[in-house]
Amino acid sequence: MNDMNKAPQYVKGHGLLQGKSVLITAAAGAGIGFAAATKAVEEGCRAIVISDVHEGRLAASVDKLKQETGLDAVWGLVCNVADETQVRALVDFAEDKLDGTDVLINNAGLGTTRALVDMEDAEWNKVIDVTLNGTMRMTRYFLQQVKARGRGAVIVNNASVLGWRAQKEQAHYAAAKAGVMALTRCAALEAAEFGVRINAVAPSLAVHPMLRKSAPEDLLRELENREAFGRGAEGWEVANVMMFLASDYSSYMTGEIVPVSSQRA
Repeated sequence: MNDMNKAPQYVKGHGLLQGKSVLITAAAGAGIGFAAATKAVEEGCRAIVISDVHEGRLAASVDKLKQETGLDAVWGLVCNVADETQVRALVDFAEDKLDGTDVLINNAGLGTTRALVDMEDAEWNKVIDVTLNGTMRMTRYFLQQVKARGRGAVIVNNASVLGWRAQKEQAHYAAAKAGVMALTRCAALEAAEFGVRINAVAPSLAVHPMLRKSAPEDLLRELENREAFGRGAEGWEVANVMMFLASDYSSYMTGEIVPVSSQRA
């Protein structure tokens, strides 16, 4: 492995979210969500709520975030974004604990691998419901709360380059992520009227332990070989771009989809 293929040195926080409060979905474990939570604290957020569908993993992640960052104002609440009641409970919980949420990161998503010819409605619908509809549910109810309180906020969605590019056995996931992109653009125009910015990141490949457990090793090698650096992104490299979009440095940006990718042209 040459230097180009090695992950860069970890980038420390620069106070991009100083004094802000943050809510992140699907943030338990070792993926992009927890990386984003860690970066948000390192960037100076004053308080944070994370959610996940796995109760035990969520509790462990809350404890880990407190221990690793030293921030006491960390809370967790179980939430399945496919359930409207749980979505409302999460947003209300965060509004209360955080005294108003400044940044929402919609990270929750679900993917499987299946050729369309073999796919059943249940699998298609589950991926769409979590990945696209879940992002819509969180965005819709959060915007209702922000509009009512009269104080602006920022939403960062997690899309994917598959919203633009084709890959076999990913029709359901690609359709869902393309939907997240369209939702981001349209909702951003509506939300601008009451001071909310909405943007999205579109990672190509972020490799983390959960992905390595679920994806065949030969497929991961093939996907990494498509990247200019010959590797997948670290979770924190995607999270860094989320932090930029969540911060005042991107104050003029809304409705934008920012690729986090090193794929060859």
